[in-house]
Amino acid sequence: MIGRIGEPSVIAETVFRCSSCGVALPAPGSTQFFCPQCGEYRIGRCARCRDQSVHYRCGSCGFEGP
Repeated sequence: MIGRIGEPSVIAETVFRCSSCGVALPAPGSTQFFCPQCGEYRIGRCARCRDQSVHYRCGSCGFEGP
């Protein structure tokens, strides 16, 4: 949105994040996929959480994975 002269403009941007730790994605070594159980919820995984097998939970069906 463009504001008037002297007013700050506001830009809304959706940032996708790691489902485990919240780091912004995409990042090197990260991945995104839909829940293997329900196929409705998009799950993001950063390289660190993938490497350390940090658990994540589907926000739609509650499926948990490493």
